[in-house]
Amino acid sequence: MADKKMVEEITSMDVDFAQWYTDVVIKAELIDYTSVKGCMVIKPAGYAIWELIQKQLDARFKETGVENVYLPMFIPESLLQKEKDHVEGFAPEVAWVTHGGLQPLAERMCVRPTSETLFCDFYKNDIHSYRDLPKVYNQWCSVVRWEKETRPFLRSREFLWQEGHTAHATAQEAEERTIQMLNVYADFCEQVLAIPVVRGQKTDKEKFAGAVATYTIEALMHDGKALQSGTSHNFGDGFAKAFDIQFADKDNTLKHVHQTSWGMTTRLIGAIIMVHGDNEGLVLPPRVAPTQVCIVPIMQKKEGVLEKAFELKDMLSKNFRVKVDDTDKSPGWKFAEAEMRGYPLRVEIGPKDIEAGKCVICRRDTKEKIEVALDELETKVGELLETIQVEMLERARAHREEHTYVAKDFDEFVKTFNEKAGFVKAMWCGDRACEDTIKEKLSVTSRCMPFKQETLADTCVCCGKPAKKMVYWGRAY
Repeated sequence: MADKKMVEEITSMDVDFAQWYTDVVIKAELIDYTSVKGCMVIKPAGYAIWELIQKQLDARFKETGVENVYLPMFIPESLLQKEKDHVEGFAPEVAWVTHGGLQPLAERMCVRPTSETLFCDFYKNDIHSYRDLPKVYNQWCSVVRWEKETRPFLRSREFLWQEGHTAHATAQEAEERTIQMLNVYADFCEQVLAIPVVRGQKTDKEKFAGAVATYTIEALMHDGKALQSGTSHNFGDGFAKAFDIQFADKDNTLKHVHQTSWGMTTRLIGAIIMVHGDNEGLVLPPRVAPTQVCIVPIMQKKEGVLEKAFELKDMLSKNFRVKVDDTDKSPGWKFAEAEMRGYPLRVEIGPKDIEAGKCVICRRDTKEKIEVALDELETKVGELLETIQVEMLERARAHREEHTYVAKDFDEFVKTFNEKAGFVKAMWCGDRACEDTIKEKLSVTSRCMPFKQETLADTCVCCGKPAKKMVYWGRAY
């Protein structure tokens, strides 16, 4: 019964999805709560996923010419005030430092909620000529936003992220970089995290404070809610004018730079959990699974069993991330634990298997069990991990398609959101008032205006005026 009890402690996702999510992050030991309200400890199992995200995302950045830097975590108030829209957008979430030791500060400082203003202050002294451009910098750091309601990974007062900040000579270069980085994010989500995304532009209501345009990737969680999974912003020359970032161009005239900024955060771990998880716990895509193969020795006290398990580990570890569960728990408990922690493959090996020169592999995603000859194990593990990665994306994409609806008028729009959970595609006139009405009546926001536009109707779903854009609408985290 012990192994059954462990899984029974996870609330069923169909009963209470929010509680299921909390149970999984705690039981799989991804996080722990702390005495610091709204902040979490990211435990080794959670941090190892972040390290794999960081490593693979960073490599993709560097392929596009990005260099990493690090800027201070404090921003003087006067600096934050320089770009009006920007400061208004972040004011409610800012944490302020008022004392240094026992002395009141002459000017209070905020703990960075984001670093646009610091990068601008830095760039104005670092950029002089067209020869200094482009600057394509990124930093991996933590930021602080004083959120009222917090949830592990999805919304915490301090979270980890990367923030890219670039400066360019022309508007066209800035726009190209903005789109390029959004595509890096989208490809990363799909190829590494097995999460399909919709690429598009945010409406003016939803765009970043101070940006000319915000582009986004939107993912659909298992419960039909949307999650903004990465954003890329084109700032035009607005920040450059506010901070006086100028350069001498080839024609010897002074011009303002054009800037971009883009970011992804630890909320991606929340996305992985909510897109792929099930009632047994985590289901990790192989490319971000800290342990890809867990070897469970059966009757491990019998002579030669543990030795064989570690021999298999040594063989597999050359190409895969492998662990042996040699604890003194029962095999049933170990199976339940391996499932809850989301290891893509479990290898079971006991005395009879060793005698027959084979083992059993169990897939975490489908629960399928496969007998494999020991001398074919390495090849089979490689094939299965690749298959799991591909099929997890296909399943998530099928789930999204099944939960994406079309509404052509307001009655249909309301009915769909009242009865179903998912994305709703509908036409929009471009008027902010319609967005406000929809949010007020249905608690639904525009997720994005997809790059792949369709004409579903001639009129706006809300007011009936001529439509300008097709929009993905949804309830979001």
